[in-house]
Amino acid sequence: MVEGGPFRRLLNYMRPHRKTVRLAAFCSVFNKFWDLAPPLLIGLAVDVVVLREDSILAGLGMVDPWHQLVLLSVLTFLIWGLESLFEYFYGVLWRNLAQTVQHELRLDTFDHVQKQGMVWFDERQKGDILAILNDDINQLERFLDKGANDLLQVSTTVVVVGAVFLLISWEVALFAVLPIPLIVWGSFRYQRSLEPRYAKVRNAAGQMNALLENDLSGMSTVQSFTAEANELRRVEALSNAYRDANREAIRLSAAFTPLIRMAILVGFTATLLLGGWFTLEGTMAVGAYSVLVFMTQRLLWPLTRLGETFDLYQRAMASSTRVLDVLASPVELQQGDFVPEGEEKSSSLIFEKVSFGYAGRDPLFNELSLAFEHGKTTGVVGSTGAGKTTLIRLLLRFAEPQSGRVLWCEHPLDTWQLHALRSSIALVDQHITLFPTTIMENIRYGKPTASDEEVVKAAEVAEASSFVTDLPDGWGTMVGEGGHRLSGGQRQRVAIARAVLKNAPLLILDEATSAVDNETEAALQRSIQRISQGRTAIVIAHRLSTVRHADRILVLENGTVVEDGTHNELVENNGVYARLWSVQTGDAENR
Repeated sequence: MVEGGPFRRLLNYMRPHRKTVRLAAFCSVFNKFWDLAPPLLIGLAVDVVVLREDSILAGLGMVDPWHQLVLLSVLTFLIWGLESLFEYFYGVLWRNLAQTVQHELRLDTFDHVQKQGMVWFDERQKGDILAILNDDINQLERFLDKGANDLLQVSTTVVVVGAVFLLISWEVALFAVLPIPLIVWGSFRYQRSLEPRYAKVRNAAGQMNALLENDLSGMSTVQSFTAEANELRRVEALSNAYRDANREAIRLSAAFTPLIRMAILVGFTATLLLGGWFTLEGTMAVGAYSVLVFMTQRLLWPLTRLGETFDLYQRAMASSTRVLDVLASPVELQQGDFVPEGEEKSSSLIFEKVSFGYAGRDPLFNELSLAFEHGKTTGVVGSTGAGKTTLIRLLLRFAEPQSGRVLWCEHPLDTWQLHALRSSIALVDQHITLFPTTIMENIRYGKPTASDEEVVKAAEVAEASSFVTDLPDGWGTMVGEGGHRLSGGQRQRVAIARAVLKNAPLLILDEATSAVDNETEAALQRSIQRISQGRTAIVIAHRLSTVRHADRILVLENGTVVEDGTHNELVENNGVYARLWSVQTGDAENR
């Protein structure tokens, strides 16, 4: 019925539901079988009225014409009842199947996406991934909801009508069915022509979604630079590309139905003329002629909708290709099976001759070797691009060393189970991510099983409870998308509370005080000092005051540790750190 490729891949994915598919297909076929029975009843009724005691039913033993009509009436009720029953069954089965496959495909795809490394995301636009998870999967659901049934019923119509024609008159059948091979051949030709066009449509939709998502996320930047007109032009250009891609597909698909109508006209005319001539000559019964005319009409409308069905099919196959390609993409980030049994709380982190560079850029680290002592707070400072955040990406395995290794508990990180590794690290990122729910639930994200009392206690440690209780809705305050209803300092306190609640042996704070005022910074510094006690902590900061009280400070420059010591030692060395301290304090005497 349809070609392999994406359709076969889709069937393989739907293999667990093959019993439902078969049952739904059975109901679709038998619904159409009973739907095609009324023309036969009409033919028999005409035969009864015209021939009376010489009709076909009379030949079966029911001579009285009135009794024949009563029998036909009973059969009509029975057939219409069966048709309606099977229509109900196939409607429920196909629609529920469509919803189930849509649900499972979205979950499987999202789960697969979550397993990918950060490099995978760096190579793709977030808006395109969103388009795959939403619009592309929805296109597939529309096809399963309606298109699959239409294809089955068209095929059933062709087979049943063809069989009836052959039984009544092979001569008429020869001319009436003659256009069908041409229609089928043309359908597949159109299908192959539409395939690349709809792939282009889906790609254009992904690009437009990516731009819209980016613009909506950065609306404050757009408006502050008065760039609304420029962004509108960019959206217009991509929207035009999407419209043009659709126009190309529409132009081809719209021509399909008129061409099919003309082909069917040949068969209908042949039935009308040749069958009528046979009837006038007395070689064909009037009832049989009526059946042929009505059957040709019943064949007409499903075939004219074939273009719409194939259009739906091609959109679904273009979308399913994109979805299944994501599912088929290998998980590049491999993991081991090492799970620590408490030793991570007393083990140092060691970078052993680590070399790393981002694709298309100069190497950042060249055989970097350093250690983060367990139970100590280590500050990492340096200019932008020195490699501070990259250290964190390597620790979380968001990036992989090109050579060398990172060890924890004397095991390279790539031998750890990923869940165990990341569960042992609490990260407060410079880009705070809050979810559109309450403050209570955002903090609880660090430990989903935590009680309300544990959440409040973690917030008190992070000095977040004071501002929360002052809010009208308190802990039930909705933070809004991305936490936009909270200030920068409030968002960071919530993020620190979340890290406190996680209670991981390794705490990482990446620019945790970068976007707050001096008073808020002082409060955050107190929180950091409090939560860092008794655990390994890595604090990355531009503001040197944030790491002033760290047990040890590393100064990075061009991916190399150029200075290492306490705050006082580094200030006395009068090197890079001392110069940065002088600039930030504005008073060299304070050194």
